[in-house]
Amino acid sequence: MKFIKNTAVVFAFIFSNQVFADTSNAHGDPEKGKEIAMGVCSGCHNADGNSVIPSNPTLAGQHAEYITKQLMDFKVEGDSPAKRDNPTMASMVAALTIDDMKNLSAYYAQQKTKVETISDGDKSLLEIGKRVYDGGNLEHNVPACSSCHSPNGAGIPPHYPKLAGQHTIYTISQLEAFRQGSRTNDKNQEMQKVVLRMSAQEMKAVAEYIATLQ
Repeated sequence: MKFIKNTAVVFAFIFSNQVFADTSNAHGDPEKGKEIAMGVCSGCHNADGNSVIPSNPTLAGQHAEYITKQLMDFKVEGDSPAKRDNPTMASMVAALTIDDMKNLSAYYAQQKTKVETISDGDKSLLEIGKRVYDGGNLEHNVPACSSCHSPNGAGIPPHYPKLAGQHTIYTISQLEAFRQGSRTNDKNQEMQKVVLRMSAQEMKAVAEYIATLQ
């Protein structure tokens, strides 16, 4: 970030050192991942990872390491609670092995993201979103999203996820989750620190703008 060192703006989505060590050098098999995606994930995320349900994230084109990290965080291990609390996703990943997760991630990473169409009525909000995304908000010490997620939303793998083309509704839901503290699986709770400085309008505007990036 421009104003806060090592800060990431958005959901999702960040590695602990141990997870990074476990997943960074392993590559999944996209063909095996495709089989799992068609049988387990397509109902919510579509066959190619371009979700048609705005509340469910688009996975197409996301960095493989990031997807693997999130899938691992949804999984409940023994008596320990999952790092991301989502009963639906917990049930989906319950039977997946780490190799299954890496295979899924490899498959989705190869898919192309489809960008949302934004109506003319959102132009003023998009301008605010672009301003915050590109330059942050100096007055409230909000860093630029682009510093960690790149100007075009491609992200900086493996630590910072791709945001470009993500559903507006999903992005807002994750920003709210970070703000309320119900999502805490980012590194050093950096996202919580950032979103607490953002207004509701800025969060919505950034989410709208992210959806147009490609």
